[in-house]
Amino acid sequence: MLRLLQIEFIKLWNNRASKVLIISYFVLLTSIALIAAIKFDIGPVEFHLADQGIFNFPYIWHFNTFVTALFKLFLAIVIVSMMSNEYSNKTIKQNLIDGLSKKEFITSKVLTVISFALISTIFVFVVSMILGLAYSDYNEMSIIFSDLEFLPAFFIKLVGFFSFCLFLGILVKRSAFALGFLILWTIFEQVVFGLLGWKVMSWEAAKAVKRFFPLESMSNLIKEPFTRLSAVQNIGQQIGEDMKFDYHVYWYEFFIVIIWTAIFIYFSYALLKKRDL
Repeated sequence: MLRLLQIEFIKLWNNRASKVLIISYFVLLTSIALIAAIKFDIGPVEFHLADQGIFNFPYIWHFNTFVTALFKLFLAIVIVSMMSNEYSNKTIKQNLIDGLSKKEFITSKVLTVISFALISTIFVFVVSMILGLAYSDYNEMSIIFSDLEFLPAFFIKLVGFFSFCLFLGILVKRSAFALGFLILWTIFEQVVFGLLGWKVMSWEAAKAVKRFFPLESMSNLIKEPFTRLSAVQNIGQQIGEDMKFDYHVYWYEFFIVIIWTAIFIYFSYALLKKRDL
């Protein structure tokens, strides 16, 4: 296992574009800390983002995992390019000639996907802990370690998304087309949802079906955190809007994404096994 993973990281680190994207991704994750320094001073109005409670425990786990998940496209490009380079540089054929089986080849890619997700999760945990301890109004241990469900949700979300990108990279072979397909699939899910609600069933039923779409199921793992902020809640009360939503992560949401992940990995291997390289 470690040998396979080592081979993949050597390939990635020797690729200049991949190296730049990986470094940029983790720099962006760190840049969340810069939000704490943002201040607006407009005449008598002073607004400091850190004072709005975004770094309070346990809210910080929700906020940081949601925001950092937006940057996952950087690693998605790396994963898609990783597969396209295998075909364009013919390294996949060379690996198989050198004795690597197709199963081991896919295993090495899946391990890379899991490693990216795991390192990202640990990174977010460390950054969140530092920011929370520095800015949170609540530092009791019971509060600090509540709502940690968002960290495993973040991990599963990344593994699922990167597995989908891996499948697209194997299916399409070219990174630009694979990324284009990813965008088209995002639009496709919304179009299908619209057609279901408009022509086939009620909108409530369509929303229930939509939860099972691959990208939508990944998105549902970490719901938007902004309406949890006290400032937003206060505005909602003033205009008569009920801002109470369900932000919890449920076991079946994990299960749906895990099933999709297994499907993507299986078909990645099936495609590679069937394809004449």
